[in-house]
Amino acid sequence: MIYSGVTIVLGLTFPHLEYRYLAGYNHGLTVPVAIALFSSIAQGVLAMTAIVFSLAFVMVQFSSAAYSPRLVLWLSRDPVIWHAMGIFTATFLYSLVALIWVDRYGSGRVPFFSGWLVIVLTIASVMVIGLLVQRLALLQVAGIMRFIGQKGRQIIGEIYPLLAPAQAESEIENLSKPDTPNLPVTQTVVYEGEPMAIAAYDVQGLVNLARQTDGLIVMPLAVGDVIVEGEVLLNVYGGRLMLPQSALRRAVEVDRQRNFEQDPKYALRLLVDIAIKALSPAVNDPTTAVQALNQIEDLLRRLGVRHLAVGWVRDETHVLRLIFPTPTWHDFLSLAFDEIRLYGTSSLQVMRRLRTALYDLARAVPPERQKALRHYLEHLDLTVKDSIKDAEDQTTALQQDRQGLGLSRQ
Repeated sequence: MIYSGVTIVLGLTFPHLEYRYLAGYNHGLTVPVAIALFSSIAQGVLAMTAIVFSLAFVMVQFSSAAYSPRLVLWLSRDPVIWHAMGIFTATFLYSLVALIWVDRYGSGRVPFFSGWLVIVLTIASVMVIGLLVQRLALLQVAGIMRFIGQKGRQIIGEIYPLLAPAQAESEIENLSKPDTPNLPVTQTVVYEGEPMAIAAYDVQGLVNLARQTDGLIVMPLAVGDVIVEGEVLLNVYGGRLMLPQSALRRAVEVDRQRNFEQDPKYALRLLVDIAIKALSPAVNDPTTAVQALNQIEDLLRRLGVRHLAVGWVRDETHVLRLIFPTPTWHDFLSLAFDEIRLYGTSSLQVMRRLRTALYDLARAVPPERQKALRHYLEHLDLTVKDSIKDAEDQTTALQQDRQGLGLSRQ
């Protein structure tokens, strides 16, 4: 709409000014040639827009069926797609405007600068088609997983600070604290509306509100949870005054589905979805699951060296002002590995790559987090022995191999 509005305003003013003040410029185009040129560009761009975007959205739908339906929204929201549609629309509209000013009032003149602007917009449209085709290469499985991995790495870097060695033990102690403080509830906000996913918390805004009432705000739901009508959105403990309900509600962002904004679990969820769909009997593509494990291991390596208990937020005076649930190291491991292990039990490739990921993670994370990885390794051994009966296949499945089936190592 912005592209269209700017084009219409420009088309109503620029040719008029051009006729009045820049009449001396002439590129030699005759009226019939200019009419044929501008009308061909307008018709061609309109047809091209229909074809390009029909194919683009068909590919998006196909990819969602092949990988995960939760990817449709993110792929269709790609800025390149919408800028391309804007440039195509601007080219079409300004071509029509240029046609209007050809032989205006029987003058036999062709607008000089408007004509060149149409040519420039046409060249820009062709370049954007190339960019759009390149962008659609993202819909290949490797591009999809790289896109999800990049989003996950970005969110992890923004939310979780690096974990100093002295913090590892204290973090575990913080997680054992009670969920609610020993203060009276002075205010409760109840959600009203259709089921929505909690997309993000305005952490600084909630801390400021809690400081205003000299109390503590507790969020019972985590980012990524779906909240329904009548559920408690938040509680205020020990407040000295009532906070505006509208301000409290604005501090919680909800959306129709989960997103990456403050939810690194969502990146893991999408990668696991791709992996288990590839492991379904209808697809039977364990190599894709191995590729997903490459990205999953990278995200877990980054999480393993970061402070995960970020749900206890203090103000500048170190007074606790906000509590919201956050996933633990065990939660991340369960999300990342449980379903892949369950659905990939019959795949030697997946079992070997999963074992390698666990061993490599155990070498990369602090000692306090290695116990959970050893437990997963023991569970993986039991899974292999229960699901694979052939002794030789068991031996193969119990080896480490970063490629799945490529190069075994001790």
